[in-house]
Amino acid sequence: MKTTAIVLAAGSGKRMNSKVHKQYLLLKEKPILYYSLKAFEDSAIDDIILVVGVGEIDFCQKDIVEKYGIQKVRAIVEGGKERYHSVYEGLKAAGETDYVLIHDGARPFVSQSIIERTLSAVYEYKACVVGMPVKDTIKISDEHGYAKETPDRSHVWMIQTPQAFSYPLIFDAYSRMLMQEDARVTDDAMVIERMTDYKVKLIEGSYQNIKITTPEDLSVAEVYLEK
Repeated sequence: MKTTAIVLAAGSGKRMNSKVHKQYLLLKEKPILYYSLKAFEDSAIDDIILVVGVGEIDFCQKDIVEKYGIQKVRAIVEGGKERYHSVYEGLKAAGETDYVLIHDGARPFVSQSIIERTLSAVYEYKACVVGMPVKDTIKISDEHGYAKETPDRSHVWMIQTPQAFSYPLIFDAYSRMLMQEDARVTDDAMVIERMTDYKVKLIEGSYQNIKITTPEDLSVAEVYLEK
């Protein structure tokens, strides 16, 4: 069985308030993206497809992949307007593979144990996502900003990446979803939920598997890396 990691690095990172895209910001003198790529480089994953922003292929090839000796990157492709467009470009580039792990390049703390649990789960369930139970009470608001509903916290998870799927399953689901006019989704599991009858298995990630989105996240990441 062949497994491919699709690492997404095409985001603009507007909430970071920086001219540099968040995945290229330095974390202890290395780009944030490096840590995600290195994790998959050191794992049982067979190869990596890196999805980057428009005009960033050469930069990523020379200044990240070659500079840091990432050997498993088989292709670097440009992403699209939205995250789901970028995922689809990565899926097309993955070609003949059996399973894919889709990961946000701005999550530098994906560990070997998370990757191993994800691989074991996707072989068994065909569709799974990494996440953790929420620690706080969650409120659902109405359109005016008033509390409308309080879901049972014991059933609420915050979803992370990687999200892993049988390649034929996710590629077919994405292909059909993108034919719809309203294709807005916020994660890959939503595509499976909308377009198939498969149930998506939730598996344990880590509270440290954060996505770096704001300057505060970068400060937290520096503390984690110190440890």
